Amino acid sequence: MNAHTPHTAVLAQTEASANPLLDFTDLPQFSAIRPEHVAPALDALLAAADAALEQVTAPAFAADWTAMASTLDVATERLGRAWGAVGHLNSVADTPELRAAYNAALPRVTEFWTRLGSDERLYAKYKAMNVAQLNPEQAQAHKNAMRGFVLGGAELQGAAKERFAAIQEQMAEAQQKFSENALDATDRYAHFASADELAGVPQDVVDATRAAAQADGKDGHKITLKLPCYLPVMQFGTHRPLRERLYRAYATRASEQSEQPEFDNTALIRQILALRKEESALLGYPDFATVSLVPKMAESPQQVIDFLRDLARRARPYAEQDVTDMREFAARELGLQDPQAWDWPFIGEQLRQARYAYSEQEVKPYFTAPKVLEGLFKIVETLFEVSIREDVAPVWHPGVKFFRIERTPQSGSGEQAPQLVGQFYLDPGARNGKRGGAWMDDVRARWLRPDTGTLQTPVAHLVCNFAEGVGGKPPLLTHDDVITLFHEFGHGLHHMLTQVNEHDVSGISGVEWDAVELPSQFMENFCWEWDVLKRMTSHVDTGEPLPRALYDKMLAAKNYQSGLQTLRQIEFALFDMLLHSNAAPQTPEGDDFLALLQQVRSEVSVLQPPAYSRTPHTFSHIFAGGYAAGYYSYKWAEVLSADAYAAFEEAAQAGGTSTLDVATGRRYRQAILEAGGSRPAMESFKVFRGREPQIDALLRHQGMA
Repeated sequence: MNAHTPHTAVLAQTEASANPLLDFTDLPQFSAIRPEHVAPALDALLAAADAALEQVTAPAFAADWTAMASTLDVATERLGRAWGAVGHLNSVADTPELRAAYNAALPRVTEFWTRLGSDERLYAKYKAMNVAQLNPEQAQAHKNAMRGFVLGGAELQGAAKERFAAIQEQMAEAQQKFSENALDATDRYAHFASADELAGVPQDVVDATRAAAQADGKDGHKITLKLPCYLPVMQFGTHRPLRERLYRAYATRASEQSEQPEFDNTALIRQILALRKEESALLGYPDFATVSLVPKMAESPQQVIDFLRDLARRARPYAEQDVTDMREFAARELGLQDPQAWDWPFIGEQLRQARYAYSEQEVKPYFTAPKVLEGLFKIVETLFEVSIREDVAPVWHPGVKFFRIERTPQSGSGEQAPQLVGQFYLDPGARNGKRGGAWMDDVRARWLRPDTGTLQTPVAHLVCNFAEGVGGKPPLLTHDDVITLFHEFGHGLHHMLTQVNEHDVSGISGVEWDAVELPSQFMENFCWEWDVLKRMTSHVDTGEPLPRALYDKMLAAKNYQSGLQTLRQIEFALFDMLLHSNAAPQTPEGDDFLALLQQVRSEVSVLQPPAYSRTPHTFSHIFAGGYAAGYYSYKWAEVLSADAYAAFEEAAQAGGTSTLDVATGRRYRQAILEAGGSRPAMESFKVFRGREPQIDALLRHQGMA
């Protein structure tokens, strides 16, 4: 069946020529999209999606997978792609006009998806399908859809159904406002420091902050709360009052404790938590944590809590030793008898340098962004038997690059030309109007389109927030930046190397949320391999690769404070899971989430922050992202990724070569990356490893065996 009648096809073509959001011929027209395009595009796309929904739910329409996909999925996929482009621009190129257009459209889009997911007529069609006639990919997508209908409120009736829909709308608006407050609180802060205040800070940061001040027509150095600026000052700056000032500003962002209380997220956090409780009650679940885990690998909140507490117990002795070492060093070498929260990053960096004669700043000049990218691409090309080349596409900022991933034809296959596998945008630089952090997002999924019969290849966004180059030199990355880039690229590979043709289970779609970090964390391991690093480093001034002696120091320092870092992640994850398990003390205003956070810190943390610290107020992962009652998945998936990487270590030991073992890479690609969400993650893992995952490799990799 066709997606629309000839009349609407002509109409859509006419509108697309005037509105770039309605052009689905190939890639999004990012450079042409304007705020005024948003409302008219959504008028057309929502009307088309509504019409498709009415068509497939009509009594005479067959409960047939392909027929429904040709009509409904085609319309909703277009809506998703256009809205995805708007949402992406809102995250990376925020302006007051775009934000207004996005927020005006958000309730309409949310209302449609909520209504679609709870439509009992559509649910009945899916129930009526003959699952025996579906191929395995379609059967998995059908199973996920049936579960999605239940979680989407399709079994609710009357007032309960209306309230469920209202909750989704209010939730979307509250989460968007939370995200805006976190962005604005970070973007609006600036402290103009004197040269004396920047004593000890790396020269590239000093140069960048001076340039930023000059751009604002100010004297001195512009210090912001964006991580490429904030972190080096905290780690290397010897001026203690500046560290205290910045720490307080950073730790109180978007809270009532901040100098900018207009961005306070307190009420929004309470509203979001209350809405989630109400939603879970309507669906018949005891709490939101239980709802969240229905489509995940973990079986219950208690199982997750036990997993986190067990890991905390294993990590605690190492974390306590980390703090003891820092206290002794601070008293003996730095004259700090009573270190405060703003001192720990500085003490940690000084101790690292004293113990390993190694500093992040020492290796940074070797990690020039172009050389790192070249090295990353070489690994991917070698392990996964593809080629990556730069291409041209409309972009939203001059610093964005676009690439193609191609597969070279196998000899004897009869194919001549390289086969397009996927494409991606890379947006590496930090700037105003771009939200912090790093992420991968999909532009479109791989899909054997039911409307045209053609294969749609996947496209991804890879977004980071690295410092820009200064003085005509290329950007320099810290080793942590390199790890971040590899992490996001791992997500991208999961999305782009899929060989699944059903879009709801291709790539990352349909993968359990607590397994989705496996490919990303897996890629991080290569950032510690000598064979890899020597090929992706080139000193910014001399062009020399990283010296072996410096690599050995890096490796010696690899697990420095891994106990502390593990407990920090567990603190976030345990807080998230307990918060959504209704464990927070109650007040007339709602959940006392700060009291719960203090309980968690008392249980697992070995360093207590000041009472004014407001971590939850910028915890966008759980209050504005997809990680609510799911933050544990970083640690959960780390067990999977460490064990998966151990297969490459075993191959290297057996063959006396590097971990870039092509045969193991092929098995990993076929079992995990290509399978996407077409089967349960545990099944894919067992196909690759031949057994269930074990925690040993994770503890060994982190020096806690």
